[in-house]
Amino acid sequence: MTQNATFHDISGKSVYITGGGSGIGASLTDGFLAQGANVAFIGRSDATAFVAEMEAKHGRAPLFLQGDITDTEHLQATMRQAAKAHGGLDVLVNNAANDDRHVLDEVTPEYWDWMQSINLKSYYFACQEAARLMKASGGSIVNFSSISYIMGGAGYTAYTSANGGITAMSRSLARELGPEKIRVNALAPGWVLTPKQLDKWATPDALAGHLATQCLKEHLAPQDIIDAVLFLSSNTSRMMTGQCMVVDGGVVVTG
Repeated sequence: MTQNATFHDISGKSVYITGGGSGIGASLTDGFLAQGANVAFIGRSDATAFVAEMEAKHGRAPLFLQGDITDTEHLQATMRQAAKAHGGLDVLVNNAANDDRHVLDEVTPEYWDWMQSINLKSYYFACQEAARLMKASGGSIVNFSSISYIMGGAGYTAYTSANGGITAMSRSLARELGPEKIRVNALAPGWVLTPKQLDKWATPDALAGHLATQCLKEHLAPQDIIDAVLFLSSNTSRMMTGQCMVVDGGVVVTG
């Protein structure tokens, strides 16, 4: 990981990340630790090895709280546990998601509910608990959306529906929580080439086709997203709220 900027006010802050032990989430945990933050994260899979790796790299370990984000009671309990361990909560990053591919005719009510429980419901109730924990001192919430719904991406409509909901939810919560000095923003990444993407969907033709839609002819890497999340979490963006910030190399525009 390359540290492009130092956000001095992030040092010592309490950060909670959903899905912070794998993929982009693991990169976010690494990035916040590099800034001196106290990081807690939830994930379904055992992340003991990753925690040890981070402790060796940064001299302190992130707090791993194992669990399923679709279990709302457990999710909120782990957030309270993290706040107790780190002296409150300053930053929530709702990162965990599932962009499983599907076609309209094959979607069942059960599948729809499962996708929304991961990609939208968990975000809402994490925000609910974060608002309670941040009420005394304010904070920043960063909700991962995606350019897929802005593009009208086909082949995963349950996922794009959730992304549109995340952006709308973020704008409404920014209005509701602003008086408590809690900022809420959405971040819409483009196609970030994580190991999962490279393994499942990043064929040479797909990569070439997507790159052709970008203004900047270079594929996105996790570092591009780390930098954006750090910015939105820092006082550097203290008057930004209710926004959907796009980091995609210039595929879509907002406004």
